[in-house]
Amino acid sequence: MNGIDWATKRVCVTGGAGFLGSFVVEKLKQRGAREIFIPTIDKYDLTLESDILRMLEDANPDIIIHLAAQVGGIGANLEHPAEFFYNNLMMGVQLMHQAWKRGVSKFVAIGTVCAYPKFTPVPFKEDDIWMGYPEETNAPYGLAKKMLLVQAQAYRQQYGYDAIFLLPVNLYGPRDNFNPSSSHVIPALIRKCFEAQDAGAEELVVWGDGSPTREFLYVEDAAEGIVLASEKYSSPDPVNLGSGHEISIKDLAELIARLTGFEGKLVWDTSKPNGQPRRALDVTRARDRFGFTAKVGFEDGLRRTIDWYRTQRSEVKS
Repeated sequence: MNGIDWATKRVCVTGGAGFLGSFVVEKLKQRGAREIFIPTIDKYDLTLESDILRMLEDANPDIIIHLAAQVGGIGANLEHPAEFFYNNLMMGVQLMHQAWKRGVSKFVAIGTVCAYPKFTPVPFKEDDIWMGYPEETNAPYGLAKKMLLVQAQAYRQQYGYDAIFLLPVNLYGPRDNFNPSSSHVIPALIRKCFEAQDAGAEELVVWGDGSPTREFLYVEDAAEGIVLASEKYSSPDPVNLGSGHEISIKDLAELIARLTGFEGKLVWDTSKPNGQPRRALDVTRARDRFGFTAKVGFEDGLRRTIDWYRTQRSEVKS
């Protein structure tokens, strides 16, 4: 595939009103897309086949980019494992099936780094995705999303269906979810640092012992990778989307404290789970197959995220 003339295509972006989706929609518009359909949860419950059929009728898409998911950090995964499994599985499996039946020409499925086995050799290579069971705290979510890989490969094999599967690493950036009950580590730490400063706190409690490592991808880079893959990639092989930059949670927390201006002490609550020991992706396949490499450096991306959150807080207060 050499590309897509977006101006002639109807694109449905599930989750298009969300964090990652809003950037994907911007990238599509920049490339000339005129007809972008964004189903919202108040109008379409994508776990229900009847709503999926109605949504497909309303959108009449040529291409579906399936970003919609029920997501959250370790706490949310531990509290809602059944919901995370059922809702993510039912959304994806039924949507891809009905898209194939309807003749939607391309289906772009977005997986998760949580699909990888707990002790995957680092950096994670796509071929290692079946080496073992995922980290327990987010296994139900990770496995539900991984079934979309199985489905995409099966539908390609039996029906010749052009479904692809992408594996983005942990995302961060402006417009992220900063809700303390469901946010991921970067927005959670940014918010905690600001609130600790507001309260004049001398210390800030962080989950775990700080030893796990993570890789993060700036949301705008992720959106670019998804659109590039939509344009240029057509293969059964899953593809990682990452930055190639690994950092420990301890170093991350110290960096966010410095960038937000929090000068107190970080206290590690080792009664709380660490999650997966290490997470870093091999990003070779995305570069070789469709020319994607991350552009935004980590500290620069963090500064942009913190600046955005600072502005949002001041607007809410005023």
